Amino acid sequence: MIILNTLFPLLAMMALGYGLKRRGMTSDEFLHTLDKLVYYIFFPVMLFWKTAKSTGTDASEAGLILAGLAAVFLVSLFSYVYIRTTKMPDKAAGSFFQASFRFNTYIGMATVLTVLGEEGVRLFSILVGCLIPVINVLSVAVLIWHSGRTPSPGQRLGILLRALVSNPLIIGCAAGLLLSGTGYRLPGFINNFLALVASMTLPLALISMGGTLGFAGISRHWPNALAAAGIKLFILPVTGYIMLTLFSVSGTAFKTGMIYFSLPTSTAIYVLSAQLNSDVELASTAVMMSTVLSFISLSVALIL
Repeated sequence: MIILNTLFPLLAMMALGYGLKRRGMTSDEFLHTLDKLVYYIFFPVMLFWKTAKSTGTDASEAGLILAGLAAVFLVSLFSYVYIRTTKMPDKAAGSFFQASFRFNTYIGMATVLTVLGEEGVRLFSILVGCLIPVINVLSVAVLIWHSGRTPSPGQRLGILLRALVSNPLIIGCAAGLLLSGTGYRLPGFINNFLALVASMTLPLALISMGGTLGFAGISRHWPNALAAAGIKLFILPVTGYIMLTLFSVSGTAFKTGMIYFSLPTSTAIYVLSAQLNSDVELASTAVMMSTVLSFISLSVALIL
C-alpha cells in the first residue's frame, strides 16, 4: 500500500500536467515559464530552507555522500565504456551519457517527503548539494569531448565553471549549508515565508514535467533511450545498494540513498544537450522513457 500511496500522487500530478497541455489549457510558453520559475526560484529556495535547518554531518550522512559519489563515478564510467564499445555517434553520446546517471530532483524530493518526512528531505538535500557539482562536471566534460567542436583549455574550463557557478540548485544547497554551519536560525516570519514558497514547489514542478513529456522521438531513439534507462534504473540502483552496504549506511539515510539511485533522468539534460551540440530529441525520449519506467525502480526501492 505504501507504494500506491507514495507514487500515485506523483503520477497523478504529472498526468494532470499532461492532460492540461493536451486540452490546450496550458501552452508551451506557459510551461517554459513555469519550469524556469521552479528551477531558478522555487526549488533553490526549498533546498536552501531544508539544508539551513541541518545540524551537522554524522557518520551515516558521510557514508551516504560517499556511497553516492562512488556509485555515480562507477556508473558514469560504465556508461562511457558502453558508448565507446558500441561506437555511438558523437551527436548521441553526450545525451546518452547524461541520461544514464543524472537524476530528477523534483520526483526525488516529492518521494522522500512522502515516505521519509523532514529527516529524509534534509538528507536528500545534502546529498543533492554534494552530487550535483560532480555530475555537472562529468556531464559537461563528455558533452564537450563529443560536441564536434575543439574549444581551447580555457574555454573548456570556462564552460565547466559556468555549469557550476550558475546552477541555482548548487547555490541554494551551498547557501543553506553555510547558514547551517553558522548555527544561525531563521526568524519565524522568514521561516514561514520560505515554508510557503517550498509548499508550491513540488506540485508546480510535477505539473510542468507532465506537460513537457513528449513521445515523438520514440520510433527513432528507443534503443539508445532504453539502454540509458536500463543503466539509470537498474545498474545504478544495484551499484548504489552495494555502495550503501559497503559504507554501512542504514535507516533513513539508506532509504534516502536507494530512492535517489532509483530516480528517473533529469529534465535538465535538454538544456546542456542543446547548448553543447548533442541530440536533443534523444534526450527528450530518454527522459520520457526513464520517467515512465522509474515507477518500477522506485517501487523496488520503497520495498527494501
